[in-house]
Amino acid sequence: MAAPRAQGPAAAGGIDALVSLVAEDMERVNSFILSRTGSDVALIPEVASHLISSGGKRLRPMLTLAFAQLSGYRGDGGVRLAASVEFMHTATLLHDDVVDESDMRRGKLAARMLWGNEASVLVGDFLLGQAFKMMVEVGSLAALDVLATAAAVIAEGEVWQLSAAKDLATDEAAYLGVVEAKTAALFAAAAEVGPILAGLGERERVAARTYGNALGIAFQLVDDALDYGGAAELLGKNVGDDFREGKITLPIVLALRQADAAERDFWSRTLERGEIGEGDLDRAIAILRARDTLEATLQRARSYGDAAVDALEAFPDGAMKRALIDAVAFCIARAY
Repeated sequence: MAAPRAQGPAAAGGIDALVSLVAEDMERVNSFILSRTGSDVALIPEVASHLISSGGKRLRPMLTLAFAQLSGYRGDGGVRLAASVEFMHTATLLHDDVVDESDMRRGKLAARMLWGNEASVLVGDFLLGQAFKMMVEVGSLAALDVLATAAAVIAEGEVWQLSAAKDLATDEAAYLGVVEAKTAALFAAAAEVGPILAGLGERERVAARTYGNALGIAFQLVDDALDYGGAAELLGKNVGDDFREGKITLPIVLALRQADAAERDFWSRTLERGEIGEGDLDRAIAILRARDTLEATLQRARSYGDAAVDALEAFPDGAMKRALIDAVAFCIARAY
């Protein structure tokens, strides 16, 4: 019997059920994180704690714990791997903010604005090192392989995005490739290590990986739409940051397909050349709405959400499976 599809906010229980089901393990993850940010170099825990304690729902480590439980695993390895996943994510955020020259992160000043680019990059490197130490401690070569591969893919995605920045020739396939590498790879790896720890077979591993990958893409596409139609307090950053940074995200890719000469000149001036003046963000939003590309982006996000739900067919029905379905609906519902 097919799993029920996530139908948006009316059908979603948010992520409350998921949070509740992994709450005990997440307490141990949080304690583990705090213990592993310790260093005799005072700046390291200071910078790391600024971002780690600044909020965020910790969805990626929750996926590791959730799929470990769903797969029947009851050992301690899930906690260490979940902490590793969060350290990997935090490291990428520190590095991303330097590359993107971002001022805000999760509604607070980015670490680089307080301690500088050099400290942000180096503390990110420290967290990556700690993440790999914890992976080794678990003793699963298969899990280590999955997470190490994800780290390499994420770095490739970052470089790919950098090379595609401000390039109006970027098409949908290329953009989704960047998203799959830069964002979805860690979601996918975080989920896949659960059935690995439980000793399950390829079917469950592929299903978990597919769920995480599809959820990660949906998550990013909703973010893309929110950057032009959300609120700063919801985003944890300024509305229009993608526009000001010249990022060619999916709403822009879709708008360029339909652009007339005047619109193409506008996108070339603002995104390629970075010549942004007063009122340009409002004009960009107006074009995207007129071309209906924000809704088209959200429709694609919903399709990926459906794929994530379908992947759960490989696992038995129960509270955790329902919670993971609700998590998909929650990610999509952020746009409303």
